[in-house]
Amino acid sequence: MVIDAHAYVVENEETWEHMEPGARRHRPQLVNLSDADPRPQAWVIPNLIGGSDGFVWPISPRDAVSSPEAREMRDVDARIKLMDQAGIDVQILHSTMFMRQVTARPEIDVPVCRAWNRWMAEVWSRGKGRLRWTCVPPLTNIPDALDEVRYAREHGAVGVMLRPTEGERVLVDPYFYPLYEEAQRLNMPIVIQISNGNAWYYDLYDSPYQSANTFGQFHMPAVVCCHQLTTSALPNLFPTLRWAIAGAGAQWLPWIIYEAQRRLTKGQKWPEQGFAAFRTYVTCGTQNDLPDILKHAGEDVLIIGTNYGQGDSSGDMDAIDVFRKTSGQEPRVINKILSDNPRALYGI
Repeated sequence: MVIDAHAYVVENEETWEHMEPGARRHRPQLVNLSDADPRPQAWVIPNLIGGSDGFVWPISPRDAVSSPEAREMRDVDARIKLMDQAGIDVQILHSTMFMRQVTARPEIDVPVCRAWNRWMAEVWSRGKGRLRWTCVPPLTNIPDALDEVRYAREHGAVGVMLRPTEGERVLVDPYFYPLYEEAQRLNMPIVIQISNGNAWYYDLYDSPYQSANTFGQFHMPAVVCCHQLTTSALPNLFPTLRWAIAGAGAQWLPWIIYEAQRRLTKGQKWPEQGFAAFRTYVTCGTQNDLPDILKHAGEDVLIIGTNYGQGDSSGDMDAIDVFRKTSGQEPRVINKILSDNPRALYGI
């Protein structure tokens, strides 16, 4: 079984059809941001634009190279056909829009997250067991977040997607402990996506003087979060809970291991094959230096995904085939990364 451990779905108008009637005034809407281009270019929630109270989320062009029907799950069969062509048996689907905190207001956060989860449950029901997904919990209200995780588990979800930062909190904050406890009970991993739930941090790295802003906005928070996780009490407090750092590649793994070893307090010791001991998995990329990463992290924690759907990276559907042909690893290791490790992470 070949598992695409990190793929995306792109939200569309049908996503928000699942919002409850009383909350539909908060339904995300497509808007135009440029007089020069009449097409919709971003999602906004009415009356919530900017700062910690809301956001503007740009969308990929609707006439992009890859099939919008497949990217947006308006044609599930088309998505599965693409998977067949790429030799993928199962895709793990993650949200695109929730890479940022939608709002800091629970009365809006809860119904928007709930609608997304209901939409994905419907996609899963039509996916013939091949489209699994990660739950988006409304983290502004932990009791409602727990309800969403339970619902998701019963409707095809295989993980809980979290952002490395969530408002003014980071994921080692005890505020999140009830969520970790419930995920552990339900045998669902915590999947830390390249994302950013802190509006100030996001805006800080939104520099007009460079073109690669997303490295600071989305990738680095995930790497820092991994360092926090592996040097915190969380692996011991939740001894069977699995974790994943998804979307940031794996080239940074040796650096994090070195820094964790160097900064452990007196009496602590980094365990042999620490990432495996901490049940922490990381998505690698086709351009990563696998021999060096494997030497430091071992064979049991790497997974790989296509990132299909995000930013119209249609060529990423070839990532798994490229990995097979160019990784230089023996078949046993390739099979671990493509099958054994993601199955262990997601409980498939």
